[in-house]
Amino acid sequence: MERIADLIRAVADFPAPGILFRDITPLLADVQAFGHAIDLLAQPWLDMRIDAVCAVEARGFIFGTAIASRLGAGFVPLRKPGKLPPPVIGIDYALEYGQDRLEMRADALACGNRVLLVDDVLATGGTLSAARRLIDESGAQLLGASVLIELDALPGRAAWGASTPLHALLHY
Repeated sequence: MERIADLIRAVADFPAPGILFRDITPLLADVQAFGHAIDLLAQPWLDMRIDAVCAVEARGFIFGTAIASRLGAGFVPLRKPGKLPPPVIGIDYALEYGQDRLEMRADALACGNRVLLVDDVLATGGTLSAARRLIDESGAQLLGASVLIELDALPGRAAWGASTPLHALLHY
């Protein structure tokens, strides 16, 4: 775990002044550490019979596809508007700096599918909560979420709530 944490680079004032950005690219470049991170992110869900892993564009895709492979599950991308062919379903949501939208193919999940949600970072919780609502709207069963990094000073976990498991590998 220490090796994984050592590969997360802190970049001050990016993408704006006052922001401390957690750069995951050194972790992605280290095949052994990245593989270990995927194993640790997938571990809590190994015995849960996951049908599909949903992940948020774009960095969530990196982790989501690898975790889906480890779990023997399909992968469903949650994308920004206009990136998927119709028909799609979507959720509009508020960010701390504006509005955004997530979409997925309307037929990507079947009613009752057992789903794991994956993203790279949990910060304020807006994106993960929107993804949860989108999965719920599909009729699938969200079993939990895995994130590489949780920013503990921000309200992401509170926004997620305690009723659905949330696994974070690293805490800052």
